Amino acid sequence: MPAKPFVTDTRQFPRKEDAKVFFRAMLNRYRPGDKVSDADSRDLAALLKHHTEYAAKVGGGIVQFNVIANLYNTKSFEIVRRDGSKEDFSYIHCITPKRD
Repeated sequence: MPAKPFVTDTRQFPRKEDAKVFFRAMLNRYRPGDKVSDADSRDLAALLKHHTEYAAKVGGGIVQFNVIANLYNTKSFEIVRRDGSKEDFSYIHCITPKRD
C-alpha cells in the first residue's frame, strides 16, 4: 500500500513520517522557554488544524507558540491563547491522531 501524503495549509509532505521529521526538527531548534518564530508559528497553526481537539486547544485564539519542558526530559509545543491561558499539544497527535 503506497504511503499517504500529509497536507497542511502551508506544507505538503509525501508521507506522514516526513511531516513528523519536519516538526521534530522544528521542536529541536528551540529550548524550553523559547518563543517560536513567526514563520514556524504559521506552520504550527496549520498543523494544529489536524488535532482532534482543535477547537478546545485554540480556545479564543492563538497569540503565540512556545516550547516547554515536559516530564522525562522531553519538550513540546505550547499554545498561548488571547486570554493568557496556555495549552500544550503533540505535533505527533496532529499527524497521526489516536482514535478510540
